[in-house]
Amino acid sequence: MSDQRLRSERSERSQYSPPAAPPELAGTQAMQSTPNAPVAQAAPTRQIGFSRPPLPVEDLPTPEEVFKTRRVGLQELLLFILGPSVIALGISLGSGEWLLAPLNISRLGFRGIGWVIFASIILQVFYNIELARYTLATGESPIAGFGRVPPGYLLWVPLALLCFFTAFLLGGWTVSAGEALFALFSGRSYQPGEELGTVRILGLGLMVSIFLILMAGGTRLTGGSRKIERLLEAIHAIYLPYILIGLFLITLVVVPLNFWGQSLFWFVVPARPPGGSDPSTLGALAGFAALASGLNFMFIGYYRDKGYGMGSKTGFIAPLLSANQPSMPNVGVTFPENEVNAARWRRWFRYLVIDQWGIFFVGAVLGIFLPSLLVAYLTSSPSVTPAQSASMMTYAAQLLRQTYGPIVSGWMLLTGFLLLYGTQMIVLELLARNFTDAAFAVSPRLRRLARQDPRRLYFPALIGIMVLVGLFIHIQPPAQLLLISANLSNFAALLFPLALIYLNSQLPRPARLRWWSVLTLLLNMAFFGFFFINFLWTQINGTPLVVF
Repeated sequence: MSDQRLRSERSERSQYSPPAAPPELAGTQAMQSTPNAPVAQAAPTRQIGFSRPPLPVEDLPTPEEVFKTRRVGLQELLLFILGPSVIALGISLGSGEWLLAPLNISRLGFRGIGWVIFASIILQVFYNIELARYTLATGESPIAGFGRVPPGYLLWVPLALLCFFTAFLLGGWTVSAGEALFALFSGRSYQPGEELGTVRILGLGLMVSIFLILMAGGTRLTGGSRKIERLLEAIHAIYLPYILIGLFLITLVVVPLNFWGQSLFWFVVPARPPGGSDPSTLGALAGFAALASGLNFMFIGYYRDKGYGMGSKTGFIAPLLSANQPSMPNVGVTFPENEVNAARWRRWFRYLVIDQWGIFFVGAVLGIFLPSLLVAYLTSSPSVTPAQSASMMTYAAQLLRQTYGPIVSGWMLLTGFLLLYGTQMIVLELLARNFTDAAFAVSPRLRRLARQDPRRLYFPALIGIMVLVGLFIHIQPPAQLLLISANLSNFAALLFPLALIYLNSQLPRPARLRWWSVLTLLLNMAFFGFFFINFLWTQINGTPLVVF
């Protein structure tokens, strides 16, 4: 090994050495080699956790600086600042909302089922805010931040990747998108035996189309820097309002107001689940309502790429055909504790809260309540054949066709395809994104191999993921894949809220979590953990630990 390579290896490894200065503000003391030598002021840093380098300390930028606008009013808020939650809704309005929830509520009703979904959405919003709190304050994605939790990155970073990949590499989202495309063109659900192969091929073809979209990247619709985050935001900002408004109008016309009122009441009021409810299915509803319960850390990197808080100083992932890819550092940046930065922090945090409660919460509630309400009403007549999982993709469209004709039915099929294709797009992108973020955070060798350009890892990872998914989707039927993925998401809720409490308690004082933050994170653990333990017990013993 050459001397130059040895020096490079030592330099890379040295970043993981414990800081010599006190952990709260390492490097802020003057350093002197001899009594008469000039004093050299080291750059200020702050250590959060350990096993990863301390974070440089710089002032928080203002939103006006980041988004290059003179002031932030309502127009600027909508055009420039809000947006990551729009992408998150691309996953949220997917399998749980379009398939699992309508299927089960049409069989059992909203009473005892709806409140589980509603509670899941509320808890996930609080969890998302705490995850994003860390990223806004440090510029690091959560999967990199978890590497600062004892006993260190060698445990937490691979564990976070393993949980996320195990739940989503199974590929239920790929087959669901293939089902939706098959239904859109044929007007019927596929035959599980002879046509499953066709559905799988369609799902794989849709994955290839997503790869090409991400490779080509931004259009004029995205504006500013060409980022994959901006591309995804533009795509979903166009079709999600179209879907939600259309779904609301159709449901308003079809469903009587008294059915609305009764369903909405049991959507928010707790009650014991109906007798005979399948605990694993109920756990899947809880896990896949809104996003993915404990795995929601996967999408928080979009706040970094958007430029929220200190994320504006730590880079983003650009399309492959873009020339504006900045180098991505392996460590974030945080801010000093003073009044100026505290005021700026309050502004950024307020925008985060608006993004989560104003977009994600409202969109997630509408996205799961409206199709469930519509299907529940359509199946309320005794003469209607009950919904089945194999035909759920076209069930509502077929019932609407009988009364309202092919235009409404076709719109319903198109809506289902757009929702599940959007889910497929975001899940595939997030698998590659989180792998890239983790590799850049903890692997000097991979950073050197990528020459500090995250795209050199991101796009090969996309190809590798597509190959793996193509293999995994032949293991289990689509419905079973969704059930397993959702309950594995609940397992993550037993682990990562605790890690988040540790991380967010060490942030600069203006950004530190509050008592209510700790309470909501513990409630996430209790709620989703219950469903996972019940699911695991069922898999081991054949019967649930708790029955309804």
